[in-house]
Amino acid sequence: MNAWLLRLAGAGLLILLGIAVGTWATTSHFRPLLDHQQDQATQCAAARENLAGLAQEQGKALGDLTMAAKQRQARAEQTLIEAKVSAQDDYAAANRLQQERTGGDQCAAASSIIDKELGL
Repeated sequence: MNAWLLRLAGAGLLILLGIAVGTWATTSHFRPLLDHQQDQATQCAAARENLAGLAQEQGKALGDLTMAAKQRQARAEQTLIEAKVSAQDDYAAANRLQQERTGGDQCAAASSIIDKELGL
């Protein structure tokens, strides 16, 4: 029975020695790989945060550009309305000048009236 206990203790020690050597071999093999992957994960997280910040800035700039475009459109529409109003007087004067001229060629009459208005 004593020999049996010695064999069992020897087997247990060999198993423990195998576990210890296996743990050491696994750790020495995989630790550099795990460290490398952890470094890459950290770099990816930093890059993601950087890109998120840039996307937020770009979104704000795009919003500002959209607002500026809407303001320019509104000013252009207002300017167009003002130009139409101020041009009505000129159109009325041109029509009046054309109606004052009677007889003869209408194109020649229009040309002479325009030249007269322009001082040519």
